[in-house]
Amino acid sequence: MTRTKTTFQCLLAIFMIGAGTMHFMNPKFYLTTMPPYLPFHLGLVYLSGFVEVLLGVLLLVPRFTRLAAWGIFALLIAVFPANIYIYQHQDLLPAPPMVHFLRLPLQVVFLLWAYWHTRPSDLNSCKE
Repeated sequence: MTRTKTTFQCLLAIFMIGAGTMHFMNPKFYLTTMPPYLPFHLGLVYLSGFVEVLLGVLLLVPRFTRLAAWGIFALLIAVFPANIYIYQHQDLLPAPPMVHFLRLPLQVVFLLWAYWHTRPSDLNSCKE
């Protein structure tokens, strides 16, 4: 079980680092997903990208794995309103309505995935 958990820990870290990097490579995409009631859209895009990269890296450091997993969990909750906003305004991102709908439960999967790594593990590093 610990090998499986370690593999999923590495995959989550790669996903977070990749997603965070995309905030800097294509901020325009993320700006379209920002609910209008949030201030400083560009700043929040860059900040969330930086936090995603940081948490992804920290997830790979055994000393910080659990803290990073809690951070990812909190970040996923913080960005959930953007997913709801996209679902409510599907014209912002061209995709079939089912794709917009499936983003919502997919967020729950990511929450559970992050939560799994808040729990202690015997093997807590992608290096081992």
